[in-house]
Amino acid sequence: MPSETAFYYKEFLIVLGVAGLAVPLFLRIGVNAVLAFLVMGVLLSPDILGRLAHYAPALSALSIAEPRSLGHIAELGVVFLLFLIGIELSFERLNTMRRLVFGLGGLQVALSLAAVAAAALLMGFDIKAALVAGAALSLSSTAIVVQLLSDAKRLGSQTGRTSFAILLMQDLAVIPFLLLLPILGQRSEGSVAVSVLLALLQAAAAIAVIIIVGRFLLRPLLRLVARTGSPDLFMAATLLIAVGAAAAASLAGISMTLGAFIAGLMLAETEYRRAIEAVIEPFKGLLLGTFFLVVGLKLDLDALFANPLYTLGLAAGLILIKGLIVYGLARLFRVNRGASLESALLLGPCGEFGFVIAGTALAYGLIDDPTSRNIMLLVTITMIAIPALAKFGQWFTRSLRQRAAAAALQTALPEANEPRVIIAGFGRVGRLVASMLEEHKIPYLAVDADADLVTRENKAGSKVYYGDAANPEFLKRCGLAEARALAITMDNQMRVDEVARVARTLRGGLKIIARARDERHAQRLYAAGVTEAVPETIESSLQLGEALLVETGVPMGLAIASVHERRDGFRKLLGRPNRKEELELAKKRLRREKSAG
Repeated sequence: MPSETAFYYKEFLIVLGVAGLAVPLFLRIGVNAVLAFLVMGVLLSPDILGRLAHYAPALSALSIAEPRSLGHIAELGVVFLLFLIGIELSFERLNTMRRLVFGLGGLQVALSLAAVAAAALLMGFDIKAALVAGAALSLSSTAIVVQLLSDAKRLGSQTGRTSFAILLMQDLAVIPFLLLLPILGQRSEGSVAVSVLLALLQAAAAIAVIIIVGRFLLRPLLRLVARTGSPDLFMAATLLIAVGAAAAASLAGISMTLGAFIAGLMLAETEYRRAIEAVIEPFKGLLLGTFFLVVGLKLDLDALFANPLYTLGLAAGLILIKGLIVYGLARLFRVNRGASLESALLLGPCGEFGFVIAGTALAYGLIDDPTSRNIMLLVTITMIAIPALAKFGQWFTRSLRQRAAAAALQTALPEANEPRVIIAGFGRVGRLVASMLEEHKIPYLAVDADADLVTRENKAGSKVYYGDAANPEFLKRCGLAEARALAITMDNQMRVDEVARVARTLRGGLKIIARARDERHAQRLYAAGVTEAVPETIESSLQLGEALLVETGVPMGLAIASVHERRDGFRKLLGRPNRKEELELAKKRLRREKSAG
């Protein structure tokens, strides 16, 4: 009896051993956790460990002969992943990034799907199998790419923002993909159009029920459980919501992952969002790891070894096609060359949802087992290549930046023979500020740390100089001591703070006008000593209000006066010093400068 019990828990113990012992070792050598689970799945598969067990029977205790025994646990990992994605996708975030998400990301999904499906048709697939291949192989790995960018602290970089926007759209695209698979897989004797319409209506009704129930029950349920003050009960309620929504969706004939995604989306705007994320994250990590372990166990290594050059060639061609699409679209959306190249290399490989789509399509009979195995093989090979491609992209981009910087540095700064306005950052806002200064014939000096931008602007006729405005020596060379003012127009909050701090340290009485992201950022800048902080969110609201007042019949003068009154009120709330306080501060700074001199 004891031995039978141990055998029953064998697969579960192996999963825990992989997660607790093997994966940490992979992490120590810099291998992503997702890839670690995949590699361990391959090593424990019947094709490798199973064959070795013929020569060393003791190894059979570590092999998983039937991966399906872990199938339900693995499926929960994907359910929790979609649940968390739904929670993270607030409408505010989508609205902020709508241009890159729906524009760049939408085009990438559509073009990649079309390109891969067309290639599959040329290889002899039927239309349904080609669409499945296009949907499965057009997506990229959110789990690996976001983890790599987060570890390198580059999510806020242009590469990070571009890649994240495309991944966000891909995560959204998974939902209609999963919704359409069971519709395409239906076999009915009547009209195909009628069958599709009925299936869509059934799915829409199920989604509507989940949303209505969620809207009226989820928040009260969580409020009731939270009042108990018990973390265990809150965890149980959270798991019930995620798994219950998935089960309800499955009973209604739609994907479990779709139900979990909708439940997460319903909770995205609630006050329990952060607590739910903290509860689900450990479960998601372990169960999603089990999912990748099962994928590795089911990998068709015989197909790889039978024709390795053909399989690796297909994988390389897939990365190349998708990478070219990402690069071309990123350049079209004015992403610089380096970030476009890095994003292409990160998003060219396939992602974890390729496994989900291939498995779902197999279950509904849209593709056969060999096709499903080949899709999963291509997805796995390309995913394993992501870390190496990411490092190559960083190296290549760094070399491009160095060459561009060398070319930009050949343009010497002008002599400081007249007081100028210094514009730190020559992006969209910097160019607008420069045009206004030119209109009033006020001399200025524009600088930017993006060598590609500097080269591009100089070729276009603008005079921009390369350099780091947070470097004290560079600011001195720009004539900070005689400057009439400093305009900080960068879109990176940390860079704005750094430049403002350095400039204020070098010259206490300098007028500093800085671009702020929101009210909190403006407060921080005022505390750092800037003369004027302009929050984007407030200014856009004031401009919208002014336009609305004028269009509804309020005289222009009164509308402008109302906007100025509101602006002054915001300045006081944000902690901007009044004029008397500013004069006193300026006198103190001048005295400090004289004593220091």
